[in-house]
Amino acid sequence: MLNFLTIDPIILDALKEDSPYGDITTYGVIEETSQSTVDLIAKEEGILAGLPVFERVFTLLGNVKGNFYKKEGQKVFPGDLIGKLKGNTRSLLIGERTALNFFQKMSGIATLTSKYCEKLKGSKTILLDTRKTTPGLRVLEKYAVRIGGGMNHRWNLSDGILLKENHIAAARGIQNAVKSIRENTPFIKKIEVEVENLDMVKEALDAKVDIIMLDNMSFEQMSKAIAMIHGRTLTECSGNVTLNTIEKIAQLGVDFVSVGELTHSPRILDLSMKNLKPI
Repeated sequence: MLNFLTIDPIILDALKEDSPYGDITTYGVIEETSQSTVDLIAKEEGILAGLPVFERVFTLLGNVKGNFYKKEGQKVFPGDLIGKLKGNTRSLLIGERTALNFFQKMSGIATLTSKYCEKLKGSKTILLDTRKTTPGLRVLEKYAVRIGGGMNHRWNLSDGILLKENHIAAARGIQNAVKSIRENTPFIKKIEVEVENLDMVKEALDAKVDIIMLDNMSFEQMSKAIAMIHGRTLTECSGNVTLNTIEKIAQLGVDFVSVGELTHSPRILDLSMKNLKPI
């Protein structure tokens, strides 16, 4: 769930960025007391995510009410009327781009996530996101992944242990890295290790880690690694996963697959505020 204590500063920063000294066009044309209605319309097919953020923009600007006909997580089609806004014309015009920027981006993430999840139907593999998020927007982007049907990997560096290539190199090996982790972090935390070849898989198994991430491996390497692991740890696949390859990866029997594309390069979902009418 979204917490307004967390997202309000994000929204206010975006509004300040877009209108640091006021909207000189709107202020020059629209009277302060002007009232209008406007439609919120879908222009392409996709999954809605971020409706509460969209609405919150206008709540913070003030004197605008929304009446929405579609729900968070619902599929929409071109021409669908998502809702109507009514209220202060200045607030509607000042908030339009900021509200749509959030809503379109989050819906784009949810839409792409749902496409990946569709490919995983019938398998045991769970789709995860990554930390490849837009600085300052991680809470919104990871929320959108959940709306699209995916699950969240760790939220930040304080949230989970993941020994990556450079950690392992700095510690001079997986065994040393895992030993140090166990000496210096709470015992309740699971330990995940990123591996790139079968020798590293063996070393991670010997260290008795909880999760082994198979990073940028070929299908043949992943198949051999999963057979070697044989259920002794959870497995995750990461690196260059696409809509064209994820089904084949799932067929190998991996527990999780993480996809950076979900948050680092999704297309926005085309949504628009149209048909503004003064009242």
